[in-house]
Amino acid sequence: MAAGPTVKQILRTYPGKIRLVIKNYPYKYRDFARIAAEASLAARDQGKYWEMHDILITRSPKLDRASLISYAGELGLDVKTFTESIDNSRHAKEIDRDLQLAESIDLYNTPTFYINGRQVVGERPFDYFKKIIDEQLNKTAR
Repeated sequence: MAAGPTVKQILRTYPGKIRLVIKNYPYKYRDFARIAAEASLAARDQGKYWEMHDILITRSPKLDRASLISYAGELGLDVKTFTESIDNSRHAKEIDRDLQLAESIDLYNTPTFYINGRQVVGERPFDYFKKIIDEQLNKTAR
């Protein structure tokens, strides 16, 4: 079970009521984690973050440079721009900021979610999130 489908279901269920903020936490002991983070952000630049996210999840561990470039082509991205982005580590500062944030709050597991400060570690079914979100929305509605 990947978190992506659950996150998408949450966004569909609560349009305009919640805000999703995604941070990168490329695990330093995974061979292609850093370039995969770069790839997702390079795809985001061209409006295809979720599409790349889904490919990275379903095709892992095949996340080497050549595979990422191939995936960009499959998604109809401007492959030259995408390749330049990952080769030049265009998003390195953003990724480094995300890593520093994670370390500053002792976050070492992915995925980790925060719902109004309440930490949820790991993948959970939609109903688990729905209960927490509904509780939080009811609190703010009072």
